Amino acid sequence: MDGEISPDEVKELVEDDADVRIVDIRDERSFDHSHIPDSENIPFDRLMDRIEELEGEDHIVTVCPHGKASVQAAQLIGTYEGTADARVESMAGGLDKYGMKFGLVREDDGEDDEAERESPF
Repeated sequence: MDGEISPDEVKELVEDDADVRIVDIRDERSFDHSHIPDSENIPFDRLMDRIEELEGEDHIVTVCPHGKASVQAAQLIGTYEGTADARVESMAGGLDKYGMKFGLVREDDGEDDEAERESPF
């Protein structure tokens, strides 16, 4: 793991359409409720089974509700041989901080340009 990244930096990566994989480690139901635009859901309890999907990536950011479990996920991803050359970071403050500042998208509205400002919980 290469440390933490701020919600502001993650927002900038999303807006710049940067080459980054944002991995939301919450359960599928929580992810479907709200998430960061262009992020993907790999629940923490399935991370070991799906870690090969991240092989060869240059930059990976893990996110969770409060920025604690995502640190563990980033550490786990960082130890995988297929991501040895990747920059792997955890988003500080989690989705709660990101969502309150920038809003999150919901699957049911189908629009990611007008994210609502709410906590993901």
